[in-house]
Amino acid sequence: MTDTLTPVLTARWGEPDSFTLAGYRRAGGYSALPKALAMQPDEVIAAVKASGLRGRGGAGFPTGMKWSFIPQGDGKPHYLTVNADESEPGTCKDMPLMMASPHVLIEGIVITCFAIRAGHAFIYVRGEVLHVVRRLQMAVAEAYQAGYLGKNILGSGFDLEVVVHAGAGAYICGEETALLTSLEGYRGLPRNRPPFPAVEGLYASPTVINNVESVSSVPSIINNGADWFAGLGTEKSKGFGIFSLSGHVANPGQFEAPLGITLRELLDLAGGVRAGHRLKFWTPGGSSTPILTGEHLDIPLDFEGVAGAGSMLGTRALQIFDETTCVVRATLRWTEFYQHESCGKCTPCREGTYWMTRTLRRLESGNGSDEDLDKLIDICDNILGRAFCALGDGATSPVTSAIQYFRDEFLLHQKEGGCPFNPAASTLWADLLSGPGRPASRSGGADR
Repeated sequence: MTDTLTPVLTARWGEPDSFTLAGYRRAGGYSALPKALAMQPDEVIAAVKASGLRGRGGAGFPTGMKWSFIPQGDGKPHYLTVNADESEPGTCKDMPLMMASPHVLIEGIVITCFAIRAGHAFIYVRGEVLHVVRRLQMAVAEAYQAGYLGKNILGSGFDLEVVVHAGAGAYICGEETALLTSLEGYRGLPRNRPPFPAVEGLYASPTVINNVESVSSVPSIINNGADWFAGLGTEKSKGFGIFSLSGHVANPGQFEAPLGITLRELLDLAGGVRAGHRLKFWTPGGSSTPILTGEHLDIPLDFEGVAGAGSMLGTRALQIFDETTCVVRATLRWTEFYQHESCGKCTPCREGTYWMTRTLRRLESGNGSDEDLDKLIDICDNILGRAFCALGDGATSPVTSAIQYFRDEFLLHQKEGGCPFNPAASTLWADLLSGPGRPASRSGGADR
């Protein structure tokens, strides 16, 4: 199964000096930059469009199309903002990428800025990850000294300034307009749209906001060609991506593979669910995506395949939970996170997450009722599509999907007068599976 992997961004992670300029150059780094600078900016945009690269930060919007939205000849400065505020629960791909290979991000930034005709770029990274901030600052300094940043890059006449900005640690700042507001020095709150950032973003000027992995994928596209990238993945979800496996898996880690790989294949590569246990539920793209179960082991992990199963590919944060996990408790913990991180700007999210948390606590402690489940669904219906930004929508996903697949488990808490799940009661879920009205296919093929 190892030929399933396509290491590109992760290919040099194991080398002790992969993060240095010398180590990156030895691996062919900065070879795409002179090629891009020899092209016309619109040709670079066309190549990224032809590659089919879609945003790797969760939304999956075509990257080249986003670049083309920037108006030209408007007389305003253009900006690139790299969203490195990785804070979705379960997501852990951008931080190791910046630690192991910060120069691939910098090379991607220069090419991206050249294409959109931007003279300034900002890397907005979480302030808590001080080691990543320092690694980026060191790499940026190396790039300036080598002539890859600053004035007249490689004699092309193109100038670019890059700033590493440490955020203050708010989940809401992963939302692109809240990130811009924070970057300007204000409290991170989402903005009204329109106007969209491509027209009026940072400092009221045209701005492109891309994820770390999206920008880091650009040099390989320029080097190897759009057809090479488009030849990987599936018909509508092109290329490769980093899949982050965590939780109850034998060998958790990062697996770089073409989009369309299945969880079954990834679990085989990771040694399966931990010994003696079996898959109960999992998230395909972090906690803000609806959970899936063992019956979804063979769906293609691309944007269309996961959407067809009723969830979202998101950031490809695959959190694996075995039968010892209480789904009610897990859902409660996620919801507590969203309540805490709600910026409070809009009523549906601010009030809805509060009442969802209270209701889930009552259910988890065994003091809930059947009506509480209906109440949770009603609260979610009043948040979904009505919140100011996607945080509210994401907060509803684990709740509605958990009730959809594990309604019996919610009711079992009421019957038992509390949470019946603990390591000593690991056979409880198997008993539920074999009970009346529960299809055995829930765990079909999930044993490892």
